[in-house]
Amino acid sequence: MELHGKIHGLPKTAKLLIGFFIVTLSFGYFTGLRFVNENTKNTTQGIEEHYLGNEADEDADIMRFKKSEKEIITTVHNHVISMSLIFLALGGILLLTSVNPKLQKFLVVEPFISIVLTFGGIWLMWSGVLWFKYIIIFSGSLLTITFTTSVILILTQLFKKP
Repeated sequence: MELHGKIHGLPKTAKLLIGFFIVTLSFGYFTGLRFVNENTKNTTQGIEEHYLGNEADEDADIMRFKKSEKEIITTVHNHVISMSLIFLALGGILLLTSVNPKLQKFLVVEPFISIVLTFGGIWLMWSGVLWFKYIIIFSGSLLTITFTTSVILILTQLFKKP
């Protein structure tokens, strides 16, 4: 079954459903990014302090304590499950577009690699592999670039004539 370009022939109501879903999903995703920025300032030091604490730093504005194992497991579990479903839906819709198949394949596969690296990386960093904070920043950034690119492509494809 050929999916490539099917989005152009969808009924108007289906396009509206997809469009509103993508906009609502984006609102949630970017609100989550705002939350990450508030907690970590999007820096490696901020990520490390958020999960490992900063009680040794007497000059810290806000005292943070190391997350418990239960908190780390909950964070990793919730984010891996929910983000996998987000990118399954986004990837499924992306497959309906007439975007270049190689780009499409990258945008469909990459998020799952970044999810594992980002949230597995948080667990590894919490476990003591401190250099993994750089992988977390890189994979989290790539995840956001992939999300944003996919959203823009899907929304533009919804309005493109067949």
